[in-house]
Amino acid sequence: MVAATKNRNTPTRAGTRRSHPVAAGSLCYAGAIAVMNAAGYAAPASTATGLTALGVFYEQVDNTSGADGDELAQIERGCFHFANDGGDPIDRTMIGTPCYLVDNQTVAATDGTGTRSAAGVIDDVDDNGVWVLIDPTA
Repeated sequence: MVAATKNRNTPTRAGTRRSHPVAAGSLCYAGAIAVMNAAGYAAPASTATGLTALGVFYEQVDNTSGADGDELAQIERGCFHFANDGGDPIDRTMIGTPCYLVDNQTVAATDGTGTRSAAGVIDDVDDNGVWVLIDPTA
């Protein structure tokens, strides 16, 4: 490869929504937290290790009867509001730090002694839950 020596028209991927193949047996609800499993397929978030938070499902996708990749899901990255886990709650002093996946709509303060994957970065906390920035490329 050679360094550019003139202007170039660089391709870009605008927007925050991406298409991902869905894991077999998955029912993905619009607005629920989407993750990539160890095999590289999108699935609903759960308490597990080895998951990469992708964002939220843009619309419902049902791949409960399909094989890996039979369906595609649109997943949106950004800052979203989720439930705060009552057993491992997040507070305002944690803004700017990671939070962890409990299920497809709940986040917690810790990794549950190594049982939870990271959800994203805490952006804010209010009486109704937690604002989480999810961007797998950040």
